[in-house]
Amino acid sequence: MKRPQTSGMNARVAIALVGDYDAAVAAHRAIPPALLRAAERIGTGVDARWLATADITGPEVVAGFDGIWSVPASPYRSMQGALLAIRLAREHGIAFLGTCGGFQHALVEYARHVLGWSDADHAETSPDAARAVVSPLSCALFGVEGTVRFHPGTLIAAAYGCPEAVETYQCRYGLNPRFRDALVAGPLREGASDASGEVRSVELDGHPFFVATLFQPERAALDGRDAPLVEAFVRAACLGAAQVEKKGPRVRAR
Repeated sequence: MKRPQTSGMNARVAIALVGDYDAAVAAHRAIPPALLRAAERIGTGVDARWLATADITGPEVVAGFDGIWSVPASPYRSMQGALLAIRLAREHGIAFLGTCGGFQHALVEYARHVLGWSDADHAETSPDAARAVVSPLSCALFGVEGTVRFHPGTLIAAAYGCPEAVETYQCRYGLNPRFRDALVAGPLREGASDASGEVRSVELDGHPFFVATLFQPERAALDGRDAPLVEAFVRAACLGAAQVEKKGPRVRAR
């Protein structure tokens, strides 16, 4: 994809929506208006493109995007495609947001390619995996709301500008407590937790913007409300686009 011409914070930015679009998924319907509301608040434009996971077969597929959003609704048709996009965002400093399924797959990608756990997997697709870093939640969070508490000094805390918020979940899987200490010891770390202390968001130290949440902040747009985290993501994509104008693309086709 040829990246749109950009010019500072008023630029149009290109966002890749990594996932298998389904109009029946509420979060998928919420993402375009959430991006539009964020862009209007910032004073920029957004060109969003859905990338089916099976079509992500190499870096050239995501080359030129200023932001990558790994969206809800898993299992993905191609875990490898989703993991490739997440890895490129992580390694090349591309603004990244993962929500729900995106959160889960960000954990798998990090475990495999940073911690070196080649057998790290997701229990939804590999229920017998010995190292399922994503496992069934003790209590499914399907269509429920909950209070999320942000850790001071994190990107997500800065995005919301408040110590906590009420967010909506639509998931049955989350971070496996067996692997929590190893996974969030750094540079990946906790960004937010719920009232019981369970991890509900992670982010990556040293990255311009790499945030993943188990909840679905985009759903705010369905009620006509702004989504602070989506705005922070778009803002980070704008800043990344401005840098690309000066230095050239971060991901090159091979």
